[in-house]
Amino acid sequence: MDHLTRRQSLVLGAGALGGASLLGPGARAQGMEAGVPVADVKPPSLPIEKGAKLKVLRPAKFVAPDETYFRANTKKFTETTGVPVELDFISWEQLRPQTAVTANTGAGPDIIIGWSADPQIYVSKLIDMSDLAGYLGAKYGGWFDLATIYGTKWGSGGKQWISIPMGGSSGPTVYRVSWVKEAGFDAIPNDLNQFLTLCQNLKKNGHPCGFALGHAVGDANGFANWLLWSHGACAIDEDGKVAIDSKETIDALNYCKELYPTMIPGTTSWNDASNNQAFAAGEISVTFNGVSIYFVLKNSSDKRLNAIAADTNNVLAPFGVSKQAPESALVVNAMVFKHTQYPNAAKEYLRFMMEAAQYGPWLSSCLGYWSEPLRAYAKMAFWDSDPKIAAYKAGMDTPYYDGYKGPIGANSSALAANYILVDMFAKVATGNSSAASAAKFAANQAKRYYPG
Repeated sequence: MDHLTRRQSLVLGAGALGGASLLGPGARAQGMEAGVPVADVKPPSLPIEKGAKLKVLRPAKFVAPDETYFRANTKKFTETTGVPVELDFISWEQLRPQTAVTANTGAGPDIIIGWSADPQIYVSKLIDMSDLAGYLGAKYGGWFDLATIYGTKWGSGGKQWISIPMGGSSGPTVYRVSWVKEAGFDAIPNDLNQFLTLCQNLKKNGHPCGFALGHAVGDANGFANWLLWSHGACAIDEDGKVAIDSKETIDALNYCKELYPTMIPGTTSWNDASNNQAFAAGEISVTFNGVSIYFVLKNSSDKRLNAIAADTNNVLAPFGVSKQAPESALVVNAMVFKHTQYPNAAKEYLRFMMEAAQYGPWLSSCLGYWSEPLRAYAKMAFWDSDPKIAAYKAGMDTPYYDGYKGPIGANSSALAANYILVDMFAKVATGNSSAASAAKFAANQAKRYYPG
């Protein structure tokens, strides 16, 4: 197989369910949630409304078990409660526009499992989730920082929950072990200058790296944020003022300009599937991505892809000047809209999906593609089943978020949705703008959303 398309990657993921390298559904259901430390906490009283039925919308799978187990758990909820659920999956790019239509028309799905800070845009359209979030946090060891940041109304001190974060997909460094060693390094260095040297050596050896600089929802925004945070820069300061035009940002832009020639051509048009395809085809040696690349390679029926998996490792992205991994996660965040006729049924559905008996098999079957928002689930046995997925375990244990260090709201979501940072880096990388000009332009673009 010379080129792996996104559709092919999903098919391979589906085939992996029957592969010898994965536990079968029964084994997961019987064992994976057993070790989760659980407190004895009474759930909130949410009597399901008579005649309740639900419509749920969420993003499409990137690894097949995500949808397989999510559908199985939804079916189990219907069998347990008698509440029929219409569950739809749509593309990542379509999710935000559909969420906006639902919020603005007051019609459509009862529950939308949207992205990261999107609930902050629609606070007035959402029902309060504090009772359910309080119960889940008390039962499962508390929420990780990123879950609290995205799940609570900004300014409420982490107390008013407006959504239920269900998981986060982080983007550590995925790399070919043998090629990195051939380039003179035993592992991915934390120092940015050494990382640049590594990438330059890889390019000389015919094994370029590849990082998304196109309009890719997860990968490109993640790469742009890493460049900022690893240089000590931020898009917005603590007071909510645009801070893009800074010395640290200029340093990050100049670094990106040096890194870009070490990449495979075409990264400025990449989407979220492109680096998966390039890595599986042996075209790139290093990238940032969720576990989907490794998952597909490891569980493919193609022995050539299995061999690449054996030569692949995943580690935290280089820290640079940051004291911890300068990564965040693309969070799937469940919102219940006020237009629903069945708010209790909607909350009960989310409670059911987050309980260990359902959440454990779903999370473990995704093999780290989603990292847990609740601390107890970090104790699950599958995280120790393969040392190569350890970098994904703490994906939501981070202080970094879209629009860091500023307040979260419609404006912070707009920074990511409009690719302001991504385009800034792409312009400098391709030589279409100087670092100083690109930083000023991006700052002015950001001020459209942060006029204060």
